[in-house]
Amino acid sequence: MLRRGTALRTGILLLLAGPVLSWLAELITAAAWQHPHYAPLHNYVSHLGVKGPETAFDQIAHSPLAWVMNTGWVVYGLILIGSAFLVFDSRAAGRRPVVLQVLAVLAGIGVMLVGIFHVSQANVDNGLIAFHLIGAQPAFVCGNLFALLTGAWGRSLGLPPAVRRAQIALGVTGLTGFVLFMIDVRGAIAWNIGLFERMAVYPVMTGHLLLAVTLLLRTAARRPRAPEGDDTSAELVGRAAAKAL
Repeated sequence: MLRRGTALRTGILLLLAGPVLSWLAELITAAAWQHPHYAPLHNYVSHLGVKGPETAFDQIAHSPLAWVMNTGWVVYGLILIGSAFLVFDSRAAGRRPVVLQVLAVLAGIGVMLVGIFHVSQANVDNGLIAFHLIGAQPAFVCGNLFALLTGAWGRSLGLPPAVRRAQIALGVTGLTGFVLFMIDVRGAIAWNIGLFERMAVYPVMTGHLLLAVTLLLRTAARRPRAPEGDDTSAELVGRAAAKAL
């Protein structure tokens, strides 16, 4: 299911960089939101991409560094799409690599749409908010299905049992969070919206990070060693010392 060599290593590093860059962008953007302070459990994640100040979806949005968050999402989406084709080998037997690639591409496009079409009142008025909403759904659903399936098919990916279980748990948690988030929003409950949204988003990002770290350690452990007959510097020094004695 996996590619080999430079392509695989590059894809793993990209998959590792995606969530790290996105989380870094989120931390920087949230820290710049001061009036009032950004509340992660209350505020929508998407509001980090609205410069404001304005009211959007019944919440105040005032994110001075909105461009940082929006750029982070677009870059994350591009990285996710690229890494999917570098990590998974669609030429392998079976449909599993293709399924994972499709899920990654849909999630990546979704994240990019979220970053390009933010939830400003202007986009609500002109109808462009539809692209944000269309992008958010596959980002949630496909992203968590990706985590769940990499766990379910983890044996083919060479993942240890603990990592396989963790990926499945992340996918289930994220999908559950998505359902709770939709109930909270559609039901006009509006209780800790940011908590449930992050319950749907963070498992996706954590799943990418965990998969990348695991594959990185696996490839490092499998790097070919020098043949026993090769003379290394240490061996040459040792032989010279032995002759001197």
